[in-house]
Amino acid sequence: MKNKAARFHVVNGIILKVTPPANTEPIKADSPVSNCAGAAKSCDEALVRAFQFLGKRWSGVILGTLAGGPLGFAELGRRVEGISDSVLAERLSELQASGLIVRDVQNGPPVSVTYTLSSAGDALMPAMRELTMWATNNLPRGAC
Repeated sequence: MKNKAARFHVVNGIILKVTPPANTEPIKADSPVSNCAGAAKSCDEALVRAFQFLGKRWSGVILGTLAGGPLGFAELGRRVEGISDSVLAERLSELQASGLIVRDVQNGPPVSVTYTLSSAGDALMPAMRELTMWATNNLPRGAC
């Protein structure tokens, strides 16, 4: 069976979706791009999944806060102003289940729990910084 060619879609020099052939390394963001035809549907599907997840209230803010380093639940709740403990717990569970953060329990006394970005969460930070810069430059305050 022949491997399918890698598919990707590039917008302003950023690879938005990569589906590498089986048993190959993923394409890096700085790889040369030559053929993007036919990849729009997979790009759209990937963006929908990303924004459905990151678009949940507080998810992006929690990830951005954890980019500064590991934090415990209470400190994270203080830094993410306005989030309730129940919503924070729910979002942390979702982020952990998705592999974007790691929950680390240290035996006590007292027992301590810290949250940190996983390698996948850390890999998301450049895109989060780009979105922040875009919003700063293109979305007037109070527009949303």
